[in-house]
Amino acid sequence: MATRRKAPPALELRGIKKRYAGAMVLNGVDLSLAEHEVVCLIGASGSGKSTLLRCADLLEPIDGGSIRLSGERVAATDANVDATRRGLGIVFQGFNLFPHLTVLENVTLAPRIALGHDPIAAATRGRAILTSLGLADKAEAYPDKLSGGQQQRVAIARALATEPKVLLLDEITSALDPVLVGEVLEALRALAKSGMTMLIATHEMSFAREVADRVCYLDAGKIVEVGTPKKIFGAPRDPRTREFLRRVRSAGRVTAR
Repeated sequence: MATRRKAPPALELRGIKKRYAGAMVLNGVDLSLAEHEVVCLIGASGSGKSTLLRCADLLEPIDGGSIRLSGERVAATDANVDATRRGLGIVFQGFNLFPHLTVLENVTLAPRIALGHDPIAAATRGRAILTSLGLADKAEAYPDKLSGGQQQRVAIARALATEPKVLLLDEITSALDPVLVGEVLEALRALAKSGMTMLIATHEMSFAREVADRVCYLDAGKIVEVGTPKKIFGAPRDPRTREFLRRVRSAGRVTAR
């Protein structure tokens, strides 16, 4: 009887090191995501969450370690970085939408220009993505006519339009008014249910507990503790994780269960 080969991780980071001006920002980070898995990165500002996402997307060259996408080794020095990056979608705190383009034009720009997709097919898929994110009626609107939450959902739609294997999200609710945070988190909940593989840096602890398959606590450029949301939020083992959660609870960012 033939043995079925185990599928490689959708994204695998091994021994990732990154320095800025001589300071070690990431110090030997190991992390892998299985297909359809949602992993949330938590930790104080400056712990390395955003840098890890930027390195994973090849926006920053790494100083050590390796990155594999669906089993294939990649690096920021590859001859075809753009081709590699097409397998990844990244969304930042800032929306970075083109103000002179409509919502649909923003979403379909990369599929048409970078991937060479037929404009009609790109528009059809773009409208379908916008509909799934509750933005069907905003396709012909311009970004300055949208709320911050709507603009961030357009940014998510734009990242999804290239059909990435992994979606990277960097504190995407941080720049939003608290009233608008909910609509963006609801969009991410729907993506998680659909099976999208996601690596999310977030300060929204209750959201991480609800959506993540695993939660990673980062401190000083290292992953200190990894576990299910139940273990991390209910019974963290490392004293640094416990102290961090004590502080966020005292600030009202997560409720005890």
